[in-house]
Formats: sequence, structure tokens, C-alpha cells
Amino acid sequence: MTTLQILGSGCANCVRLANNVEAAAKELGMDFKLEKVTDIQVIMHAGVMRTPALVVNGQVKLYGRVPNVDELKTILA
Repeated sequence: MTTLQILGSGCANCVRLANNVEAAAKELGMDFKLEKVTDIQVIMHAGVMRTPALVVNGQVKLYGRVPNVDELKTILA
């Protein structure tokens, strides 16, 4: 199972990223768990200075922007 985390305050961009990541993962047929992380200490410990961010199995894949579903499919594949 792949762990997907959205790091951010819960703002509109964070919600959009979460929705796009979920759609991309489903389209890829992934077995995944999606978590939303809002704790600023956890976000800073991950080395993320701009949100929203996507973390896949503990590795930061992107931050500071909201890519579309097709780009996320490439990142997740």
C-alpha cells in the first residue's frame, strides 16, 4: 500500500491537491492511503517551506503548486 500525504494548512489549494491526487491514484488503480497533514512542525520537519506539498511513502515529490491529474499520474507511476 502506498502512503500519500498532503501537507498544508487545509487551504483551497491543499484541498485541490488532495482531490487531484486521489483522482490520479484511482485512475492508476493504486492501493493507497491518503492522509492530510496540517501540523506545522511535521511539515517543517519534512523540509517543506511552501505548501501544499505531496509526500509519497515519506519522500517529498512536490511542493508549492497544484499540478493537474495527468501530471500527478506521471509523478505517482
